Amino acid sequence: MTTGDLSIPEMNRNYSNSKPTPKVALPTMIRLGLFQMGLGMMSVMVFGVLNRVLIKELAVPSTIATMILALTLFVAPARIIFGQLSDTKPLFGYYRTGYVWLGAAGLVTNAIIAVQVMWQLGASLKALGWALPTYGWAGLLGFIFALYGLSVSMCSTPFATLLVDITDEDDRSRLVAVDWSMLIGGTIIGAITIGVLLKSLELNATIADVQAQINRLFLIIPAIVCMLTLVATWGVEKKYSRFASRAGKTQGETHLSLGRALAILTASRQTQVFFTFLVVMTLGLFIQDPILETYGGEVFDLPVGKTAALNAFWGTGTLMGLSTAGFWFIPKMGKQKTARLGCMLVAASMLWVIVAGFTHNPVFLQLALLLFGICSGLVTTGAITLMLDLTVPETAGTFIGAWGLSQALAKGLATVFGGAALDIGKTIFSNVVLAYGFVFSLQALAMIIAVKLLDRVNVREFQTTAKDAVKAVIAADGD
Repeated sequence: MTTGDLSIPEMNRNYSNSKPTPKVALPTMIRLGLFQMGLGMMSVMVFGVLNRVLIKELAVPSTIATMILALTLFVAPARIIFGQLSDTKPLFGYYRTGYVWLGAAGLVTNAIIAVQVMWQLGASLKALGWALPTYGWAGLLGFIFALYGLSVSMCSTPFATLLVDITDEDDRSRLVAVDWSMLIGGTIIGAITIGVLLKSLELNATIADVQAQINRLFLIIPAIVCMLTLVATWGVEKKYSRFASRAGKTQGETHLSLGRALAILTASRQTQVFFTFLVVMTLGLFIQDPILETYGGEVFDLPVGKTAALNAFWGTGTLMGLSTAGFWFIPKMGKQKTARLGCMLVAASMLWVIVAGFTHNPVFLQLALLLFGICSGLVTTGAITLMLDLTVPETAGTFIGAWGLSQALAKGLATVFGGAALDIGKTIFSNVVLAYGFVFSLQALAMIIAVKLLDRVNVREFQTTAKDAVKAVIAADGD
């Protein structure tokens, strides 16, 4: 019998023994967080380096560049498929870990290939302009990035499910806190590491020098990520997983589909309002994401390594915001007011980012991004904890999966929107700071709209009316 044919009872015999399944201790939680740290490092590589090189060094229009990058996010519905596969089809003898390993190998491989295709796109654009071969390379690059996004979905969704498998309700929050913090920490470490590795790369370096340094970078970091993945997951599922013993209790649940997710998110007035808030809030947080490094290069004359390092200031601020919100703001103000304050402060921080552009002083930009990170942490913590209040306990996995899917697609939309807005800004304004300021202003406007939507969210109304509507959708889908 092959590994893929193992049944749940047989897997149960592999995982279980006469002793009770042990609790996950803090050192193991930290070890698991190494995987998320690797994902954070790869995120900076793709969205903090390649976006800058595509737009500035290779002169690809920002709309096209961000559409290519956004394909990594628009394949997010595949998370549903990989989640269901990891429930029913073991890989390499494991329900979750095999998918994590294969997905991690896929994402680093596709990242390395994407860089080489990117150079071909740049060379074709320089030699031929937007001729048929250039469009062909752009299409191939988009396809590789879509494969990269599928690989991320393949490893991240089963990994998140593994965290549920190995914990009980009383210790799950600690693991999630460690896991989330190390994801942000990976962004910071990745940004600093990239800055060090690309330190010798000057602002006006030749394409040959840029290519050599980026190629080296995309060999070193992926190797580190593969190592972190193995260290993080080795032996964890076999020792700690409770999946086999729980499988019988969940086999009757229906699976989440894209149509079903949308039906759940629009089942009642309150779910519609909060769904719209999540989308607008995500736009307000991530419109700047694809063009921030280019802003640092064009306006502040920063080389590639230093623009990637800007993510360290955002990441540090986000960690500060997450901890401050969880331990002070939410206990003092409540979830909804914390999220509201965070939205307003994000809008204010965007104005600082614009003003910093007129000074051309990188220190002002770094401080602005630190503040933006703190405010993002407030918004994120407030919104996530509020989301848990707006969840039907009997179908929590399905409901949270629907929220997560909506956020992933909204982030993809924000990536495209940011690039398109920059092209529009450059058409309207001859001043490059004003062109970027147009993008950041739209981001601030999105946050103001998010505040208005948040004011319409009513947890009590959800608890009295929306739960029945959501249950009805799930029951009808199951029938």
